[in-house]
Amino acid sequence: MTIGKPSGASRTHAFDRWFRYPAGFSPAALDAAFSAIGAGSNSLVIDPFAGVATAGTMARSLGLRFRGIEAHPLIAELANVKLKRPAALGDPEDLVAEAEELTAAVYRASVSGEADLVRRCFDRKTLSQLASLRDLIIERDSPWARHLKWALLGTLREAATVKVGWPHQRPNRPRVRQVIGDPLQRFVDRAGWIADDLATVPTGIDHRVVVGDSRLRDAWSRALGDERPVACVSSPPYLNNFDYADATRLELYFWGEVNTWAEMCASVRDGMVIATTQQTTLSAASAAWRNLDRYPRTKAVVTPLIDDLKSLRLERGRGKEYDRVVPAYFAGIGSVLGQLKHHLATRATVAWVVGDSAPYGRYIDTPRLLACLAEEIGFEFVEDPIIRSRGERWRTNGTRHQVPLTERLLVLGSP
Repeated sequence: MTIGKPSGASRTHAFDRWFRYPAGFSPAALDAAFSAIGAGSNSLVIDPFAGVATAGTMARSLGLRFRGIEAHPLIAELANVKLKRPAALGDPEDLVAEAEELTAAVYRASVSGEADLVRRCFDRKTLSQLASLRDLIIERDSPWARHLKWALLGTLREAATVKVGWPHQRPNRPRVRQVIGDPLQRFVDRAGWIADDLATVPTGIDHRVVVGDSRLRDAWSRALGDERPVACVSSPPYLNNFDYADATRLELYFWGEVNTWAEMCASVRDGMVIATTQQTTLSAASAAWRNLDRYPRTKAVVTPLIDDLKSLRLERGRGKEYDRVVPAYFAGIGSVLGQLKHHLATRATVAWVVGDSAPYGRYIDTPRLLACLAEEIGFEFVEDPIIRSRGERWRTNGTRHQVPLTERLLVLGSP
């Protein structure tokens, strides 16, 4: 059964439109996941891969309480900005007034100190305006500072003069058509969207995301305390070589959250489940291989996949190490599922949106392998209906895109 075809978070829905993050749920997938859990009003829902809290804002709209864990500090910040409207902030329309004041105060900022990637993504005038806005926001003593920050960060890619699509920024390729004409006006417009969306949020609500590694108990303890969620709605990273840290390098460098690749790896990537060849090493793969001994059924299925991927890599001379990613990925997700099983209430429901993959054309049925892993941990497999087909637009790009791929809704029960 195909639930729907759209992919990615909505460009127009409230809260989703603040910042176009590529890992967000599609509306169809989100609806399907929440329908599957059937949680009652005021029930607690957990998302161990919270991202920008797409599941969190949906939970709030349904009258559910929400906790999330997110390894990416910058993305976790946005999640919490979306989830809370403290009473101390006052009228959201004040945010628009401050945005207008800031644009009126923009000056010609020097761009010589900007990171090379940042300088190559914008023409000099635009970058000067954006940098001036950033510095004014940082200097401003305002309760709306983080909202203003995200109004600006959400405008960056639209103002770029080169290709800055996800997941890779391509400063050597000029953009064919500008998305926006005036970045300052777009900043004000986005502040208006944020204000409109926040006006619908009651004050004093208790939804939050903690920064942490969902493979580790500490993150769960900080997120939940002694509470036990009745459901989990999430979308774990796909086994598709997408680097979620590198994907946000433009925003990280522009705001000064990190200044070097090494700093980004240490402060952002290290807490993430390994799902890309950029993350893995031989030692990490070896350790993961040993950890898979805890799940003998899953390891028995994964072993021939790893052997095939290693052979395919060696045929290419300098192929990507998918054979190292696979054991690290399933060992990492196994740790998350173990923590989830420990912290969920009895008779809880898990609804995960998961995609399969085909590195080097070797098909990996990720949803079924995760179901096998979950059963070894103590969950019950319920169903995994297809949400949509995927990968068609890349059909001419390599052998892996000749294999039909899908996104599925993996539903589990916790007896």
